[in-house]
Amino acid sequence: MQILNKVVIITGASAGIGLATARRFAAEGAKLVLAARSTEKLITLAEEFYYHGHEALPATTDMRDPVSVKHMVEQAFQHYGRIDILINNAGQAAAGSVAEMKLDDFRKILDLNVFGVLYAMQEAIPKMRHGGGGVIINVSSMVTKMHIPGLAAYSATKKALNMLTKTARIELASENIRVITVYPRMTSTDFAENSLGNQQLRQRQRAEVPANVIIDAPEHVAEKILEAARNEPAEQFMDR
Repeated sequence: MQILNKVVIITGASAGIGLATARRFAAEGAKLVLAARSTEKLITLAEEFYYHGHEALPATTDMRDPVSVKHMVEQAFQHYGRIDILINNAGQAAAGSVAEMKLDDFRKILDLNVFGVLYAMQEAIPKMRHGGGGVIINVSSMVTKMHIPGLAAYSATKKALNMLTKTARIELASENIRVITVYPRMTSTDFAENSLGNQQLRQRQRAEVPANVIIDAPEHVAEKILEAARNEPAEQFMDR
């Protein structure tokens, strides 16, 4: 898909990969919908984009709340008249062993990483059908290809997201809606610091990362998300 003048919803747009992705798509001439929980951050970002000649609609959204997600998609559609690309980037980790993981933490990240994505897809798909098609990009993680002690809950939510995404790609292909899974590696954001659960475990995991492990800048991930939107593969990895 060509990006110029396309309407792009980005969840988790206030920081990290989401913010880098918003800036990258803006540079390509997209019309943005910035979704996150922080109203103040979104307004500041929208003003920044406007100052540089880009269109950006701030849309305060709690992705765990289906009513909030519905309102965000409706707000985007009413403002721009269509939705071309949905980037489900918002997510959170929870650290803890299988034996000791707090069930409430697991439920919280399941609500965000899986159900929040599903809410957004179910709201956006009818709008995309109305416009003749679209692209949905769901941001997963390379941890779904590994078995990392302490990250079982997070990995499980992202694995569920993978299956949701791959099945939706088949279901929606005939309607010109292409659904893509993107797999970031470890990325230099504050994602780990914002995780739930055992913080000491997360800090130890970060400290013990081998020196030869690639840690991507969020801008690199954003570039790969843009590449996925353009080329529409089933899966997009972080190869350089």
